[in-house]
Amino acid sequence: MRRILPSSADDVDLAEAYAYPQGEWLRLNMVAGVDGGAWLKGLSEGLSGKGDRRVFGVLRGLADVVVAGAATVRTEGYGPARPRASWGELRRGRPLVPPIAVITRRLDLDLAGPLFTEAEPYARTIVITTARAPKDRRDEAERHAEVIVAGDERVDLSLAVAALRERGLGKVLCEGGPRVNAQMAAAGLVDELCLTISPLLAGGDAARILNGPAANIRLSLSHVLEEEGFLFCKYTREKE
Repeated sequence: MRRILPSSADDVDLAEAYAYPQGEWLRLNMVAGVDGGAWLKGLSEGLSGKGDRRVFGVLRGLADVVVAGAATVRTEGYGPARPRASWGELRRGRPLVPPIAVITRRLDLDLAGPLFTEAEPYARTIVITTARAPKDRRDEAERHAEVIVAGDERVDLSLAVAALRERGLGKVLCEGGPRVNAQMAAAGLVDELCLTISPLLAGGDAARILNGPAANIRLSLSHVLEEEGFLFCKYTREKE
Protein backbone atom coordinates (compact mmCIF):
# COMPACT_ATOMS: atom_id res chain seq x y z
CA MET A 1 0.00 0.00 0.00
CA ARG A 2 1.38 3.41 -0.99
CA ARG A 3 0.61 6.91 0.16
CA ILE A 4 -0.41 9.52 -2.41
CA LEU A 5 -1.21 12.43 -0.10
CA PRO A 6 -0.06 14.50 1.76
CA SER A 7 3.29 13.21 0.44
CA SER A 8 4.20 10.14 -1.55
CA ALA A 9 5.60 7.01 0.10
CA ASP A 10 5.91 3.45 -1.16
CA ASP A 11 5.35 1.74 2.19
CA VAL A 12 2.87 2.86 4.85
CA ASP A 13 2.63 1.96 8.52
CA LEU A 14 -1.15 1.67 8.85
CA ALA A 15 -1.11 1.81 12.65
CA GLU A 16 0.75 5.11 12.45
CA ALA A 17 -1.42 6.44 9.64
CA TYR A 18 -4.63 5.75 11.58
CA ALA A 19 -3.42 6.39 15.13
CA TYR A 20 -5.99 8.15 17.29
CA PRO A 21 -5.20 11.62 18.60
CA GLN A 22 -5.11 12.20 22.34
CA GLY A 23 -8.46 12.31 24.09
CA GLU A 24 -11.90 11.15 23.03
CA TRP A 25 -12.52 10.59 19.34
CA LEU A 26 -15.24 9.09 17.14
CA ARG A 27 -14.45 7.86 13.67
CA LEU A 28 -16.67 6.38 10.99
CA ASN A 29 -15.29 3.63 8.76
CA MET A 30 -17.07 2.85 5.52
CA VAL A 31 -16.48 1.49 2.04
CA ALA A 32 -18.28 2.79 -1.04
CA GLY A 33 -18.15 2.38 -4.79
CA VAL A 34 -17.00 5.27 -6.95
CA ASP A 35 -20.66 6.21 -7.46
CA GLY A 36 -21.17 6.49 -3.69
CA GLY A 37 -23.09 3.24 -3.20
CA ALA A 38 -22.43 1.67 0.19
CA TRP A 39 -23.25 -1.94 -0.70
CA LEU A 40 -23.67 -4.55 -3.41
CA LYS A 41 -26.73 -6.78 -3.07
CA GLY A 42 -27.22 -5.45 0.44
CA LEU A 43 -23.69 -6.28 1.68
CA SER A 44 -20.50 -4.24 1.93
CA GLU A 45 -18.33 -7.32 1.31
CA GLY A 46 -18.65 -7.06 -2.46
CA LEU A 47 -17.05 -3.61 -2.39
CA SER A 48 -14.12 -4.64 -0.23
CA GLY A 49 -10.64 -5.91 -1.09
CA LYS A 50 -7.44 -7.13 0.58
CA GLY A 51 -6.21 -3.65 1.43
CA ASP A 52 -9.59 -2.62 2.81
CA ARG A 53 -9.65 -5.67 5.06
CA ARG A 54 -6.20 -4.78 6.39
CA VAL A 55 -7.29 -1.23 7.17
CA PHE A 56 -10.48 -2.59 8.74
CA GLY A 57 -8.40 -4.81 11.01
CA VAL A 58 -6.07 -2.02 12.08
CA LEU A 59 -8.98 0.32 12.83
CA ARG A 60 -10.58 -2.32 15.05
CA GLY A 61 -7.28 -2.99 16.76
CA LEU A 62 -6.86 0.70 17.58
CA ALA A 63 -10.42 1.20 18.88
CA ASP A 64 -11.72 0.97 22.44
CA VAL A 65 -15.17 -0.02 21.19
CA VAL A 66 -16.79 -0.86 17.84
CA VAL A 67 -20.30 0.53 17.31
CA ALA A 68 -22.80 -0.65 14.70
CA GLY A 69 -26.53 -0.48 14.13
CA ALA A 70 -28.71 -3.54 14.57
CA ALA A 71 -29.49 -3.75 10.84
CA THR A 72 -25.78 -3.85 9.99
CA VAL A 73 -25.13 -6.46 12.68
CA ARG A 74 -27.89 -8.69 11.31
CA THR A 75 -27.12 -8.21 7.62
CA GLU A 76 -23.35 -8.53 7.88
CA GLY A 77 -23.50 -11.43 10.35
CA TYR A 78 -21.49 -9.82 13.13
CA GLY A 79 -19.69 -11.88 15.72
CA PRO A 80 -17.40 -10.65 18.49
CA ALA A 81 -13.99 -9.24 17.61
CA ARG A 82 -11.30 -11.95 17.72
CA PRO A 83 -7.76 -11.49 19.06
CA ARG A 84 -5.10 -11.01 16.39
CA ALA A 85 -1.36 -11.46 16.76
CA SER A 86 -0.85 -8.17 14.91
CA TRP A 87 -2.78 -6.31 17.60
CA GLY A 88 -0.21 -6.91 20.34
CA GLU A 89 1.30 -3.43 20.28
CA LEU A 90 -1.94 -1.72 19.25
CA ARG A 91 -3.71 -2.98 22.35
CA ARG A 92 -0.91 -2.75 24.89
CA GLY A 93 -2.44 -1.95 28.29
CA ARG A 94 -5.97 -2.69 27.04
CA PRO A 95 -8.13 -5.82 26.64
CA LEU A 96 -7.10 -8.09 23.77
CA VAL A 97 -10.15 -7.08 21.72
CA PRO A 98 -12.64 -4.20 21.72
CA PRO A 99 -16.26 -4.96 22.62
CA ILE A 100 -18.98 -4.60 19.99
CA ALA A 101 -21.76 -2.15 20.86
CA VAL A 102 -25.07 -2.58 19.02
CA ILE A 103 -27.59 0.24 18.63
CA THR A 104 -31.14 -1.13 18.67
CA ARG A 105 -34.44 0.55 19.44
CA ARG A 106 -36.54 -2.63 19.55
CA LEU A 107 -33.93 -5.17 20.70
CA ASP A 108 -34.68 -7.31 17.65
CA LEU A 109 -31.41 -9.20 17.94
CA ASP A 110 -30.44 -12.86 18.08
CA LEU A 111 -29.36 -12.89 21.71
CA ALA A 112 -28.40 -16.56 21.39
CA GLY A 113 -26.07 -15.87 18.47
CA PRO A 114 -22.25 -15.81 18.49
CA LEU A 115 -22.06 -12.04 19.03
CA PHE A 116 -23.43 -12.63 22.53
CA THR A 117 -22.50 -16.20 23.39
CA GLU A 118 -18.90 -16.12 22.12
CA ALA A 119 -17.80 -12.69 23.34
CA GLU A 120 -14.97 -12.79 25.86
CA PRO A 121 -15.92 -11.77 29.42
CA TYR A 122 -13.53 -8.81 29.25
CA ALA A 123 -15.16 -7.62 26.00
CA ARG A 124 -18.79 -8.40 26.67
CA THR A 125 -21.11 -7.22 23.90
CA ILE A 126 -22.89 -3.95 24.68
CA VAL A 127 -26.52 -3.29 23.72
CA ILE A 128 -27.60 0.34 23.45
CA THR A 129 -31.37 0.66 23.52
CA THR A 130 -34.29 2.77 24.75
CA ALA A 131 -36.46 2.99 27.83
CA ARG A 132 -39.46 1.96 25.68
CA ALA A 133 -37.86 -1.28 24.48
CA PRO A 134 -39.95 -4.34 25.47
CA LYS A 135 -39.15 -5.19 29.08
CA ASP A 136 -38.94 -8.93 28.46
CA ARG A 137 -36.41 -8.36 25.69
CA ARG A 138 -34.41 -5.98 27.84
CA ASP A 139 -34.35 -8.49 30.70
CA GLU A 140 -33.17 -11.15 28.28
CA ALA A 141 -30.51 -8.83 26.84
CA GLU A 142 -29.16 -8.14 30.32
CA ARG A 143 -28.49 -11.86 30.72
CA HIS A 144 -26.30 -11.92 27.63
CA ALA A 145 -24.82 -8.42 27.38
CA GLU A 146 -24.17 -5.13 29.05
CA VAL A 147 -27.20 -2.90 28.44
CA ILE A 148 -27.13 0.88 28.11
CA VAL A 149 -30.44 2.76 28.05
CA ALA A 150 -30.01 5.99 26.08
CA GLY A 151 -33.22 7.79 25.24
CA ASP A 152 -36.93 7.16 25.62
CA GLU A 153 -38.47 6.11 22.28
CA ARG A 154 -35.37 6.48 20.08
CA VAL A 155 -31.73 5.93 20.90
CA ASP A 156 -30.14 9.27 21.78
CA LEU A 157 -26.68 8.86 20.28
CA SER A 158 -25.20 11.72 22.30
CA LEU A 159 -26.24 9.93 25.49
CA ALA A 160 -25.04 6.62 24.09
CA VAL A 161 -21.57 7.90 23.24
CA ALA A 162 -21.34 9.66 26.60
CA ALA A 163 -22.20 6.37 28.34
CA LEU A 164 -19.45 4.57 26.43
CA ARG A 165 -16.97 7.25 27.40
CA GLU A 166 -17.99 6.96 31.04
CA ARG A 167 -16.91 3.33 30.77
CA GLY A 168 -13.48 4.39 29.56
CA LEU A 169 -14.28 3.64 25.91
CA GLY A 170 -13.21 6.97 24.45
CA LYS A 171 -11.83 5.81 21.09
CA VAL A 172 -15.03 4.92 19.25
CA LEU A 173 -15.09 3.22 15.85
CA CYS A 174 -18.50 3.35 14.18
CA GLU A 175 -19.02 0.87 11.34
CA GLY A 176 -22.48 2.08 10.36
CA GLY A 177 -24.65 1.42 8.63
CA PRO A 178 -25.65 4.51 6.68
CA ARG A 179 -28.60 5.40 8.94
CA VAL A 180 -26.51 5.26 12.11
CA ASN A 181 -23.76 7.23 10.36
CA ALA A 182 -26.22 9.95 9.40
CA GLN A 183 -27.60 10.16 12.92
CA MET A 184 -24.09 10.34 14.38
CA ALA A 185 -23.20 13.15 12.00
CA ALA A 186 -26.46 15.05 12.61
CA ALA A 187 -25.77 14.87 16.36
CA GLY A 188 -22.35 16.46 15.81
CA LEU A 189 -20.50 13.41 17.11
CA VAL A 190 -18.27 12.58 14.13
CA ASP A 191 -14.62 13.60 14.37
CA GLU A 192 -13.26 11.58 11.47
CA LEU A 193 -14.31 9.60 8.40
CA CYS A 194 -12.20 6.73 7.07
CA LEU A 195 -13.57 6.02 3.60
CA THR A 196 -12.43 3.27 1.26
CA ILE A 197 -13.36 4.06 -2.34
CA SER A 198 -13.74 0.82 -4.25
CA PRO A 199 -13.11 0.84 -8.04
CA LEU A 200 -16.64 -0.39 -8.70
CA LEU A 201 -19.92 1.12 -9.79
CA ALA A 202 -22.53 -0.12 -7.32
CA GLY A 203 -25.73 1.29 -8.80
CA GLY A 204 -28.98 -0.38 -7.83
CA ASP A 205 -30.67 0.64 -4.61
CA ALA A 206 -27.48 1.10 -2.57
CA ALA A 207 -27.63 3.91 -0.02
CA ARG A 208 -24.89 6.48 0.37
CA ILE A 209 -22.60 6.16 3.39
CA LEU A 210 -24.88 8.63 5.17
CA ASN A 211 -28.58 7.99 4.75
CA GLY A 212 -30.70 10.25 6.94
CA PRO A 213 -30.84 13.77 8.37
CA ALA A 214 -28.59 16.52 7.04
CA ALA A 215 -25.32 17.09 8.88
CA ASN A 216 -23.29 19.72 6.96
CA ILE A 217 -19.96 18.89 8.63
CA ARG A 218 -16.91 20.38 6.93
CA LEU A 219 -14.00 17.93 6.65
CA SER A 220 -10.30 18.23 5.83
CA LEU A 221 -8.50 15.55 3.83
CA SER A 222 -5.71 14.10 6.01
CA HIS A 223 -4.36 11.37 3.74
CA VAL A 224 -5.00 9.24 0.67
CA LEU A 225 -3.52 5.75 0.36
CA GLU A 226 -3.79 3.48 -2.69
CA GLU A 227 -3.62 -0.22 -3.47
CA GLU A 228 -4.88 -2.11 -6.52
CA GLY A 229 -7.15 0.75 -7.54
CA PHE A 230 -8.69 1.19 -4.09
CA LEU A 231 -8.34 4.59 -2.42
CA PHE A 232 -8.18 4.86 1.36
CA CYS A 233 -9.13 8.36 2.44
CA LYS A 234 -9.04 9.81 5.93
CA TYR A 235 -10.94 13.00 6.61
CA THR A 236 -10.99 14.90 9.89
CA ARG A 237 -13.52 17.43 11.08
CA GLU A 238 -12.48 21.04 10.68
CA LYS A 239 -12.30 23.01 13.91
CA GLU A 240 -15.08 25.56 14.20
